[in-house]
Amino acid sequence: MTKRPEEIALLAESGKLLAAVFGHLDRLALIGMSTMQVNDLVDSLIVNELQARPASKGQYGYAYALNCSRNHVVCHGVPSTTELLQSGDIVNFDITLEKNGYIADSSKTYLVGQVSPLAERLVEVTYQAMWKGIKAVRPGARLGDVGHAIERHARRNGYSIVREYCDHGIGREMHEPPQVLHWGKPQTGLVLEEGMVFTIEPMLNQGRRAVRTEDDGWTVVTRDGQLSAQFEHTVAVTRKGVRVLTLRPEEKSMLPATAAA
Repeated sequence: MTKRPEEIALLAESGKLLAAVFGHLDRLALIGMSTMQVNDLVDSLIVNELQARPASKGQYGYAYALNCSRNHVVCHGVPSTTELLQSGDIVNFDITLEKNGYIADSSKTYLVGQVSPLAERLVEVTYQAMWKGIKAVRPGARLGDVGHAIERHARRNGYSIVREYCDHGIGREMHEPPQVLHWGKPQTGLVLEEGMVFTIEPMLNQGRRAVRTEDDGWTVVTRDGQLSAQFEHTVAVTRKGVRVLTLRPEEKSMLPATAAA
């Protein structure tokens, strides 16, 4: 469950490359693009330019380099040639990258064109909730502290937390122990130790937390049809606090004082 320093260094290299993928997506004019076009671009970038592997491709029989979850899709959305991104959409791109045998996992919800204030607020609060969870990570803290920080921020802002899916350990495998819930009670659950590596990836719904899986067996949507948003980073527990292995350059100001650069 814990990683050696040399393993964390390799995970950080994967995370740095994955951050660069999102940097490329940030520069795209998404309006009018199909989600399959975004997938193909990311696939080519990871394989041909970064000399890495899109770890989601082939995992559990999944055929694509990313998941794309638009508007009321909570997670695991499948790229499509006919799904065109339009002004007013929110869309999450969830991407994994393997380099030198170690996997990094991150996601970001994008605002496409002119988005309603209600949608923009959901996305912003979801991003804040992820960082609330990250800032609760340190040696001696418990997983319940992380989940509680996320849930409290969501509830205070009037949103529900999806409970069917959770964060996970990561390393040579995409999904490793421990499971990290997006809700919980302080000072409960597994004690965090230096060297643990896991994701923090809360999903917040505008309406009720109930979800369902569509007939394709992948796509998870809100039952009430209201919007959902998600953000994700891969983090490591350090001697003094936390290191965000998939940190993007513009996020350095978000780091807690005890975070490792």
